[in-house]
Amino acid sequence: MPSKDLHDKPFDQGTLAKLEIFEDYAQAWIPTWVMASVRNIYIFDFFAGTGLDKNGVPGSPIRILQKIKEQISIIKRKKVCVHLYFNEYDLKKFQKLKVACSNFLIQNPEVESGINLTLLNDDFEAIFQSHFNLIKAFPSLVFLDQNGIKFLTLEYIQQFGSIRSTDFLYFVSSSSFLRFGKAPEFKKYFDFDLNAAKKDPYNFIHRHLINQIKQKLNSNSRLKLYPYTIKKRNNVYGLIFGATHPIAVDKFLNISWKRNEINGEADFDLDEDAAKSQLNLFETKKLTKIEKFRSLVQENVLAGKITDNFELYSFTLGQGHVGKHAATEIRALKENKKIDYVGVSPLVNYDNVHRKKKRVVFKVLKKWASQK
Repeated sequence: MPSKDLHDKPFDQGTLAKLEIFEDYAQAWIPTWVMASVRNIYIFDFFAGTGLDKNGVPGSPIRILQKIKEQISIIKRKKVCVHLYFNEYDLKKFQKLKVACSNFLIQNPEVESGINLTLLNDDFEAIFQSHFNLIKAFPSLVFLDQNGIKFLTLEYIQQFGSIRSTDFLYFVSSSSFLRFGKAPEFKKYFDFDLNAAKKDPYNFIHRHLINQIKQKLNSNSRLKLYPYTIKKRNNVYGLIFGATHPIAVDKFLNISWKRNEINGEADFDLDEDAAKSQLNLFETKKLTKIEKFRSLVQENVLAGKITDNFELYSFTLGQGHVGKHAATEIRALKENKKIDYVGVSPLVNYDNVHRKKKRVVFKVLKKWASQK
C-alpha cells in the first residue's frame, strides 16, 4: 500500500494545517533552547520532501529556515549553532530540496552562518538509527511524516520515552487504520484494535490511535502523547506530538488550543461542542470538552485530590488542557466560596510552577469539605 505523493500537486488545506503547526512549534521551540545558552541544538526532518510545492508554497524545511531567519540575531548573539538534518529518500525530490534550500540561503545569507545544514538522501530506517545518538545527546526537535505504515511502530516511539530534551511531531494517515487495520502488513507493524475504534464515530479514529499507542508504551515511560486531528476531504489524518518535558507539552497545547478554542484537538469541531450550547427542553444539557474538564477540576479539588497549583498544573496537562482553563475554574470556586487561597491568581502555569516554584494551596471551605 504505497503512500500518496504529497508533492505532485499544490498543498491542500489539510497539509497546510499540518505545516502551520510544525512551523508554530518550531517558532516556540527554538528560542527556548537558544535562551538557555546551550551551544548546539538539532532539528531533524526525516521526510523533508521537495522544500516547496508546485506553486512555490514552503514545505517544512523552508518553514524551519524561515523561523531560524526570524531569530538569527539572538541565535548568533547567544553563540548557538542550529544543526539541521533534512532527509528525502526519493532522488528527484532530493534534488529539488537541494535547490530550494540553496536558493533560500543565497537570498538570506545571514542565516547560513548560524546553521550547520546537512541534506541527506537515505532510507529512514537506516538514518534514524545512525543519528539517534545525536538526538539523545542534544536538545532535538524531530519531524516525522508517515510514508507507509512500517514507520509508525512502537520501536521508534518508545525510543523517545527516555529522552528529556527531545520533542517530536509525527504526521500519520489515521483513517488508513480503519481501511487496512486487519491486513497482515499493518498488523505486523502495529496491532490496531479495529473493533474498539469502530464503536465510535469515524472522526475519532486519530484519538483512538493515540490512546492505543499510549496503552502499549512501557509502564515506566515518561513520554506524553497528544493528538491533533486533521480532516482532508473524506479522510482523517493527524499529528502525534510527543515529549517528556512539561514545558514542551505546555507549548504544544497552547499552540493547538490557539488554533481551535473549542477543543484544542482538531481543525474542526470534533465533538460537536458548538451544538451543545443550544439548550433542548427535553434533554439534559451536554457538556463541552472545556465544561467537562472544569467539572473534573471542581470534583478533584473539593474531594481533596488536588490540593495546590503544582498538582493542578500536572493534572491539567495530563487532560490535554491549558492552564487558563484550570485557573478559570479555580477562580470560580473561590468566588462561589467553595475554596480559598492566598493571592489573586491561582498561578496554574509553567513559569510559576516549574521556574519560580510558587505554590498556591487550595483550602476547601468547611461547608464543602464536609461533602467529600
